[in-house]
Amino acid sequence: MSDRTAAVTRETAETTIEVTLDVDGDGESTVETGIGFFDHMLDSFARHGLFDLTVRADGDLHIDDHHTVEDVAITLGEAFDEALGDRRAIQRFADRKVPLDEAVGDIVVDVSGRPLFRFDGEFSQERVGDMTSHMAKHFLRSLAMNAGLTLHAGVVGENAHHEIEALFKATARAMDDATQIDERRSDVASTKESL
Repeated sequence: MSDRTAAVTRETAETTIEVTLDVDGDGESTVETGIGFFDHMLDSFARHGLFDLTVRADGDLHIDDHHTVEDVAITLGEAFDEALGDRRAIQRFADRKVPLDEAVGDIVVDVSGRPLFRFDGEFSQERVGDMTSHMAKHFLRSLAMNAGLTLHAGVVGENAHHEIEALFKATARAMDDATQIDERRSDVASTKESL
């Protein structure tokens, strides 16, 4: 199997983001975004997806969390897209439903190269720590658009911390499943022969 890694940098007037990703890692992570709860979610994403992940973000947090969360998602999406290359022999499709106490995160993904995002659910509280809850939805949308994913997400629960964490864990597990190499396949899993 070829090396499925990427290092991507994004620099704007609002943020400077550096991401390194190893799709076939051990779940090791170093994350520094300046948003404690977001760091926790990215650490969880790496651990449960078995991705080695480094994220360093310097954003305009004196304004709010929007640009930092969005730009990390864009950069992480670009890193997945680069690391997966032509997506040859990957499983491509996956779905995961992950509970966290009363909450359940539900993810269906197609690593198709055709970005689409759908979301069903609401967050029970407006924020968790320094992160605005609706930015979890925006994170998933930005990830899907930049990684070339068809991503359907849903959540139910009573506690926004649990709801968001269940979504991040479900996304990690689904992405791990979908990006696994199918040893029986040497081509791209598409009748188009391209993703």
